[in-house]
Amino acid sequence: MKFKKWSLLLVLVLAMGLFLTACGDDEEANGGDSKDPGTEENGGETGGTEDEEAGGDSGDVEQVLNVNIRTEPPSLHPGTATDTTSGAILDQVFEGLMRINNDGEVEPAMAAGEPEVSDDLLTYTFTIRDDAVWSNGDPVTANDFEFAWKWVLDPANADTDYSYQLYVIKGAQAAKEEGGSLDDVGVKALDEKTLEVTLAQPTPYFLDLTAFYTYYPVNKAVAEANPEWALDAGDDYVTNGPFTLDTWEHKNKVVLKKNADYWDADTVKLETVNMFMVDDENTALEMFNAGELDWVGSPYDSVPLAAIPSLLEDETLNISSLAGVYYYAFNTEAEPFNNENIRKAFALAINRTGIVENITKGGQQPAMALVPPSIFEENNEGYFADNDVETAKEHLEAGLEELGLDELPPITLSYNTSEAHAVIAQAVQDMWIQNLGVDVTLSNEEWNVYLDSMGSGDFQVGRMGWLADFNDAINFLEIFQAVGGNNYTNWEDAEYQELLAASRTETDAAAREQILKDAEAIFMDAMPISPIYFYTNVWTSNEKVKGIEVSGLGGVQLKWAYIE
Repeated sequence: MKFKKWSLLLVLVLAMGLFLTACGDDEEANGGDSKDPGTEENGGETGGTEDEEAGGDSGDVEQVLNVNIRTEPPSLHPGTATDTTSGAILDQVFEGLMRINNDGEVEPAMAAGEPEVSDDLLTYTFTIRDDAVWSNGDPVTANDFEFAWKWVLDPANADTDYSYQLYVIKGAQAAKEEGGSLDDVGVKALDEKTLEVTLAQPTPYFLDLTAFYTYYPVNKAVAEANPEWALDAGDDYVTNGPFTLDTWEHKNKVVLKKNADYWDADTVKLETVNMFMVDDENTALEMFNAGELDWVGSPYDSVPLAAIPSLLEDETLNISSLAGVYYYAFNTEAEPFNNENIRKAFALAINRTGIVENITKGGQQPAMALVPPSIFEENNEGYFADNDVETAKEHLEAGLEELGLDELPPITLSYNTSEAHAVIAQAVQDMWIQNLGVDVTLSNEEWNVYLDSMGSGDFQVGRMGWLADFNDAINFLEIFQAVGGNNYTNWEDAEYQELLAASRTETDAAAREQILKDAEAIFMDAMPISPIYFYTNVWTSNEKVKGIEVSGLGGVQLKWAYIE
């Protein structure tokens, strides 16, 4: 593959993008399911700098922030959301027991202080702040947390793909999957302001989990009176975070307003956050240049690929590390990707270095592993050589023989609509045609439709991405523990499952890390996905926007943001 050919392809695609506009919705190129990601002490501290805590130089400047989230959020219910777009909104309008501050540290939020922890590290007792209220004036209670968590774990509630995030709690998995009683789940409101949580085993990252949106509370009284409370903005969309959901114009715009009843409202300087749904990143950049947007890029949308060189030259492009992986999922239940050798052939026939150096150009790192090197340092090298075409052909030959085929059938590579996804897919299409001699067609769909197609198994190879919800390898590995949820590959393995189970009861940190590495080795040998690159945060912003830190987990907290 000659890079000149890629460059010509890129120029042609981007040039077309300047003349064509589209009205569909799509997920950002720098995101995917996550988990979207934004996971994570003293109740009164904000976690910002001194200037930020004092509001900086906001003065009398209009405190309005305009961003582009590109697409309709699939769900604004904390219990059913699983993606970065939804999470970017939920993290501003809700708040969990703990919150991740601008220094990347977990601190009390709805909790009045650090929880009491038993000597065996299994029981956490939280006290809910006395000044915590819902946006309708109701007090936030321990019952709201118990209700929200058990709602997710109730087998009767569908589309709760992130329920496994709660499985560290005693009895949680049994209630969701094995017919156990919700009464036996280890979360209990001892009184209006005291929540007791009993874990299945010591979990060093549990407090980080309580900052993640699946752990957010839900107003019990409102949700029981109106089970569809989260479908639209209105009186029943009751929240407890720094902002409220003022309006939700579906497929057009979300507007957040400062929550005057928030316990730490004095810290919040922004009065309004306008979140537009402009699916074309070139249009979004034009809006930014015209002053209609204050932010372009991570974590909300993508910087157009063609604009990256000039932004770098102008020194207005920001790049930071991000614990996430961009990958192609193989449908392991459908021929030919039910064959391990075929999957390996396709994975090894990709030139990742060429992609990150000639297409994305945002400091991304070629990925030959699942877990980012920020967690497992040895994954800087990974499990196989990049662009190993000769070995790929050997796997192809072996796979065809095992399947009884003379040649590969036509293959469809699917992705959610995005300029960046399209250019990467076209480059990979070219590599597979040239290196494997296979007929490859491309297919793209708007984000919500795409998720439905992936979830129903209606694909052969499909683009996905995963951003860490918390900084631990288990967060990447447990995606593929069982068929369903966010595991679109339909791959599962008994030994892999046993290792993940063992990691949850291992209290020695070094031994636990080795167990997780052993699990990753099994996964990478089976190759149900082809990793492409490890993400970076890439963005540019109005110089007057202050107090926003893009975390290594891909989230932002607008609680401390202001316009200078």
